Amino acid sequence: MASPPCPLALIRHPRPAIAAGICYGRLDIALSPAGHAAITPIVAQLAGHTASLVLTSPARRCRILAEALGAARGLPVETDPRLQELDFGVWEGAAWNGVPRAALDAWAASPETFAPPGGESGAALIARVSEAYHDCLIRARPAIIISHGGPLRLLIALANGTAPDLLAPAPPLGSITLIADPARPMPAG
Repeated sequence: MASPPCPLALIRHPRPAIAAGICYGRLDIALSPAGHAAITPIVAQLAGHTASLVLTSPARRCRILAEALGAARGLPVETDPRLQELDFGVWEGAAWNGVPRAALDAWAASPETFAPPGGESGAALIARVSEAYHDCLIRARPAIIISHGGPLRLLIALANGTAPDLLAPAPPLGSITLIADPARPMPAG
């Protein structure tokens, strides 16, 4: 017997308060004025979603939106550290154009195995985001998930039943991806 649909709304946080061209994976940055202004339209767009829960990355730029959605809809908000952005290690807070070209090339050549110095590999990101996704489906509750570009590109692939691609384009800031019936992982064995 097929499992009932468990609709998901996947949201990338709105614009953060940081200059363009800066690496900010795990930096805990608030929203910019434009990011704050995006909250009301996002809440309005999700007025008809059947969510019974808001799951969010612990980053302020995600929690601010999650708390607004929870308050507007009367939904519980849960923080899940597995929804955090990739840990860029020593690159955090650095200008992308200041990261050595050879390191960026090594990352592009092997995104699953490469980790920035002191940071996290793509394989580690895939493992924790996949675990969060599977736990969300096990709960069988329609949910709104607020996260970052890296985790969302993986969540979208998982929800569509396709292989995660670390080099796929991330959804735009403040965007909503609606998944009516997320793909369920095949049972092991």
